[in-house]
Amino acid sequence: MRISRSTAGTAFVGGAMILTLTALACPTMLGAQNTSTRQDRVVANTNYGPLTEADRDLVVRVCAAGLWEHPLGLLARERGTTAEMKEAGEHLVVGHGRLDESCRKISLELGITPPNQASPQQQGFVETVRPTSGKEFDSTAVNIMRVTHRQIFPVIAGIRANTRNTPVRQPADQANDTVLDHITVLEKTGLVNHEQVNFQQTSPPKMPREQVTPPAPQAGAPVLALEIPEGLEDLDTASPTPSPSPTVR
Repeated sequence: MRISRSTAGTAFVGGAMILTLTALACPTMLGAQNTSTRQDRVVANTNYGPLTEADRDLVVRVCAAGLWEHPLGLLARERGTTAEMKEAGEHLVVGHGRLDESCRKISLELGITPPNQASPQQQGFVETVRPTSGKEFDSTAVNIMRVTHRQIFPVIAGIRANTRNTPVRQPADQANDTVLDHITVLEKTGLVNHEQVNFQQTSPPKMPREQVTPPAPQAGAPVLALEIPEGLEDLDTASPTPSPSPTVR
Protein backbone atom coordinates (compact mmCIF):
# COMPACT_ATOMS: atom_id res chain seq x y z
CA MET A 1 0.00 0.00 0.00
CA ARG A 2 1.39 3.39 -0.99
CA ILE A 3 1.57 5.94 1.80
CA SER A 4 0.52 9.41 0.70
CA ARG A 5 2.71 12.41 1.23
CA SER A 6 0.15 13.69 3.71
CA THR A 7 0.51 10.49 5.74
CA ALA A 8 4.27 10.76 5.49
CA GLY A 9 3.90 14.11 7.17
CA THR A 10 5.63 16.16 4.52
CA ALA A 11 4.23 19.24 2.88
CA PHE A 12 5.66 21.80 0.53
CA VAL A 13 4.57 25.34 1.36
CA GLY A 14 5.92 28.21 -0.71
CA GLY A 15 8.78 26.05 -1.87
CA ALA A 16 9.89 25.26 1.69
CA MET A 17 9.77 21.70 2.94
CA ILE A 18 8.10 21.34 6.33
CA LEU A 19 8.75 17.96 7.89
CA THR A 20 6.20 16.74 10.39
CA LEU A 21 8.37 14.38 12.36
CA THR A 22 8.08 13.01 15.84
CA ALA A 23 10.67 11.32 18.00
CA LEU A 24 11.35 7.80 16.74
CA ALA A 25 9.92 6.18 19.85
CA CYS A 26 8.84 2.56 19.99
CA PRO A 27 6.84 2.56 23.24
CA THR A 28 7.28 -1.14 23.99
CA MET A 29 8.81 -4.30 22.66
CA LEU A 30 6.95 -5.51 19.62
CA GLY A 31 4.08 -7.80 20.56
CA ALA A 32 3.80 -6.56 24.14
CA GLN A 33 0.26 -5.94 25.35
CA ASN A 34 0.91 -3.24 27.93
CA THR A 35 2.80 0.02 27.67
CA SER A 36 4.52 2.13 30.24
CA THR A 37 5.97 5.61 30.24
CA ARG A 38 8.56 4.53 32.80
CA GLN A 39 11.63 3.93 30.70
CA ASP A 40 13.59 2.80 33.76
CA ARG A 41 11.10 0.01 34.48
CA VAL A 42 12.88 -3.37 34.54
CA VAL A 43 11.19 -5.71 32.07
CA ALA A 44 13.55 -8.67 32.49
CA ASN A 45 16.36 -9.81 34.75
CA THR A 46 18.98 -11.34 32.49
CA ASN A 47 22.36 -12.96 33.05
CA TYR A 48 23.89 -9.70 31.82
CA GLY A 49 22.06 -7.36 34.19
CA PRO A 50 18.56 -5.88 34.38
CA LEU A 51 16.90 -5.00 31.08
CA THR A 52 14.80 -1.83 31.19
CA GLU A 53 12.20 -0.54 28.76
CA ALA A 54 14.72 2.04 27.55
CA ASP A 55 17.30 -0.70 26.87
CA ARG A 56 14.80 -2.80 24.98
CA ASP A 57 13.42 0.14 23.03
CA LEU A 58 16.90 1.17 21.91
CA VAL A 59 17.50 -2.20 20.23
CA VAL A 60 14.09 -2.08 18.53
CA ARG A 61 14.51 1.54 17.46
CA VAL A 62 17.94 0.98 15.95
CA CYS A 63 16.63 -1.97 13.93
CA ALA A 64 13.62 0.04 12.78
CA ALA A 65 15.79 2.99 11.77
CA GLY A 66 17.87 0.77 9.51
CA LEU A 67 14.75 -0.52 7.78
CA TRP A 68 14.11 2.90 6.23
CA GLU A 69 17.52 4.58 6.23
CA HIS A 70 19.22 1.64 4.51
CA PRO A 71 16.91 1.80 1.43
CA LEU A 72 17.17 5.59 1.46
CA GLY A 73 20.95 5.23 1.46
CA LEU A 74 20.73 2.95 -1.57
CA LEU A 75 18.63 5.60 -3.33
CA ALA A 76 21.21 8.27 -2.43
CA ARG A 77 24.00 6.18 -3.96
CA GLU A 78 21.95 5.81 -7.12
CA ARG A 79 20.37 9.27 -7.50
CA GLY A 80 22.62 11.65 -5.59
CA THR A 81 23.73 14.50 -7.83
CA THR A 82 27.03 15.14 -6.02
CA ALA A 83 29.91 13.06 -4.73
CA GLU A 84 29.03 14.19 -1.19
CA MET A 85 25.46 12.95 -1.58
CA LYS A 86 26.61 9.56 -2.85
CA GLU A 87 29.09 9.37 0.03
CA ALA A 88 26.28 10.03 2.49
CA GLY A 89 24.31 7.18 0.91
CA GLU A 90 27.24 4.81 1.33
CA HIS A 91 27.62 5.68 4.99
CA LEU A 92 23.91 5.19 5.63
CA VAL A 93 23.92 1.76 4.01
CA VAL A 94 27.09 0.49 5.69
CA GLY A 95 26.38 2.01 9.09
CA HIS A 96 22.93 0.51 9.35
CA GLY A 97 24.06 -2.80 7.92
CA ARG A 98 26.54 -3.13 10.76
CA LEU A 99 24.15 -1.85 13.41
CA ASP A 100 21.42 -4.22 12.24
CA GLU A 101 23.74 -7.21 12.58
CA SER A 102 24.73 -6.20 16.12
CA CYS A 103 21.19 -5.49 17.32
CA ARG A 104 19.70 -8.68 15.93
CA LYS A 105 22.44 -10.72 17.60
CA ILE A 106 21.78 -9.01 20.93
CA SER A 107 18.04 -9.49 20.46
CA LEU A 108 18.56 -13.25 20.50
CA GLU A 109 20.61 -13.04 23.70
CA LEU A 110 18.09 -10.82 25.50
CA GLY A 111 14.79 -12.19 24.15
CA ILE A 112 13.86 -9.04 22.27
CA THR A 113 11.68 -9.24 19.15
CA PRO A 114 13.21 -6.99 16.46
CA PRO A 115 11.08 -5.58 13.64
CA ASN A 116 11.22 -6.67 10.01
CA GLN A 117 9.36 -3.59 8.85
CA ALA A 118 9.73 0.10 9.60
CA SER A 119 6.89 2.06 11.17
CA PRO A 120 4.26 3.60 8.86
CA GLN A 121 5.76 7.01 9.57
CA GLN A 122 9.24 5.81 8.62
CA GLN A 123 7.95 4.09 5.50
CA GLY A 124 6.32 7.41 4.67
CA PHE A 125 9.71 9.13 4.80
CA VAL A 126 10.99 6.81 2.07
CA GLU A 127 7.85 7.24 -0.03
CA THR A 128 8.19 11.01 0.26
CA VAL A 129 11.72 10.90 -1.13
CA ARG A 130 11.29 8.13 -3.71
CA PRO A 131 9.41 10.08 -6.43
CA THR A 132 11.84 13.04 -6.32
CA SER A 133 14.96 13.48 -8.43
CA GLY A 134 17.85 15.85 -8.96
CA LYS A 135 18.45 18.58 -6.41
CA GLU A 136 14.97 18.08 -4.96
CA PHE A 137 15.89 14.50 -4.12
CA ASP A 138 19.16 15.57 -2.47
CA SER A 139 17.56 18.30 -0.34
CA THR A 140 14.50 16.29 0.68
CA ALA A 141 16.48 13.22 1.69
CA VAL A 142 19.17 15.14 3.57
CA ASN A 143 16.78 17.21 5.66
CA ILE A 144 14.48 14.33 6.59
CA MET A 145 17.47 12.31 7.76
CA ARG A 146 19.13 15.23 9.52
CA VAL A 147 16.01 15.85 11.65
CA THR A 148 15.66 12.21 12.66
CA HIS A 149 19.35 11.83 13.48
CA ARG A 150 19.26 14.88 15.70
CA GLN A 151 16.30 13.45 17.56
CA ILE A 152 17.83 10.05 18.28
CA PHE A 153 21.37 11.23 19.12
CA PRO A 154 20.72 12.41 22.73
CA VAL A 155 18.47 9.41 23.38
CA ILE A 156 21.31 7.01 22.61
CA ALA A 157 23.68 8.91 24.89
CA GLY A 158 21.19 8.81 27.75
CA ILE A 159 20.65 5.06 27.45
CA ARG A 160 24.38 4.40 27.22
CA ALA A 161 24.98 6.45 30.36
CA ASN A 162 22.28 4.71 32.40
CA THR A 163 22.04 1.11 31.21
CA ARG A 164 23.14 -1.64 33.60
CA ASN A 165 22.83 -4.32 30.91
CA THR A 166 26.21 -5.25 29.46
CA PRO A 167 25.15 -6.31 25.92
CA VAL A 168 23.10 -3.12 25.45
CA ARG A 169 26.22 -1.00 25.90
CA GLN A 170 27.77 -2.35 22.70
CA PRO A 171 25.01 -1.27 20.27
CA ALA A 172 24.63 1.99 22.20
CA ASP A 173 28.32 2.76 21.64
CA GLN A 174 28.09 1.65 18.02
CA ALA A 175 24.89 3.62 17.39
CA ASN A 176 26.43 6.72 18.94
CA ASP A 177 29.39 6.54 16.53
CA THR A 178 27.17 5.73 13.56
CA VAL A 179 24.68 8.55 14.14
CA LEU A 180 27.51 11.05 14.58
CA ASP A 181 29.06 9.79 11.36
CA HIS A 182 25.75 10.15 9.53
CA ILE A 183 25.20 13.67 10.86
CA THR A 184 28.69 14.56 9.66
CA VAL A 185 28.31 13.24 6.11
CA LEU A 186 24.85 14.80 5.79
CA GLU A 187 26.30 18.17 6.78
CA LYS A 188 29.08 17.73 4.21
CA THR A 189 26.48 17.86 1.45
CA GLY A 190 25.89 21.53 2.28
CA LEU A 191 22.13 20.98 2.05
CA VAL A 192 21.10 20.91 5.71
CA ASN A 193 18.54 23.60 6.53
CA HIS A 194 19.52 24.11 10.15
CA GLU A 195 16.67 26.53 10.89
CA GLN A 196 14.13 23.97 9.71
CA VAL A 197 15.89 21.16 11.57
CA ASN A 198 15.86 23.17 14.80
CA PHE A 199 12.19 24.04 14.35
CA GLN A 200 11.17 20.42 13.79
CA GLN A 201 13.20 19.31 16.78
CA THR A 202 11.62 21.81 19.16
CA SER A 203 8.07 21.70 17.75
CA PRO A 204 7.33 18.09 16.73
CA PRO A 205 3.65 17.33 16.06
CA LYS A 206 1.84 14.54 17.82
CA MET A 207 1.06 11.40 15.85
CA PRO A 208 -0.94 8.26 16.70
CA ARG A 209 1.16 5.54 18.32
CA GLU A 210 0.43 3.10 15.50
CA GLN A 211 2.07 5.50 13.05
CA VAL A 212 5.38 5.59 14.92
CA THR A 213 5.57 1.95 16.04
CA PRO A 214 6.96 -0.77 13.74
CA PRO A 215 4.50 -3.63 13.20
CA ALA A 216 5.30 -6.93 14.89
CA PRO A 217 6.70 -9.55 12.50
CA GLN A 218 4.43 -12.46 11.70
CA ALA A 219 5.15 -15.73 13.45
CA GLY A 220 7.73 -17.73 11.53
CA ALA A 221 8.69 -14.85 9.27
CA PRO A 222 12.33 -14.98 8.18
CA VAL A 223 14.67 -12.49 9.79
CA LEU A 224 15.40 -9.57 7.50
CA ALA A 225 19.10 -8.76 7.31
CA LEU A 226 20.40 -5.51 5.82
CA GLU A 227 23.16 -6.21 3.32
CA ILE A 228 26.30 -4.15 2.80
CA PRO A 229 26.98 -3.76 -0.96
CA GLU A 230 30.11 -5.33 -2.37
CA GLY A 231 33.09 -3.03 -2.21
CA LEU A 232 31.92 -1.11 0.87
CA GLU A 233 32.82 -3.67 3.51
CA ASP A 234 35.81 -1.63 4.75
CA LEU A 235 34.14 1.78 4.80
CA ASP A 236 34.93 3.63 8.05
CA THR A 237 31.72 4.73 9.74
CA ALA A 238 33.11 5.09 13.26
CA SER A 239 35.51 8.04 12.98
CA PRO A 240 33.77 10.99 11.34
CA THR A 241 35.75 14.00 10.22
CA PRO A 242 33.83 17.21 10.94
CA SER A 243 33.08 19.51 8.05
CA PRO A 244 35.34 22.56 7.99
CA SER A 245 33.85 25.64 9.58
CA PRO A 246 32.89 28.40 7.17
CA THR A 247 35.32 31.28 6.96
CA VAL A 248 34.18 34.22 9.06
CA ARG A 249 34.68 37.50 7.28
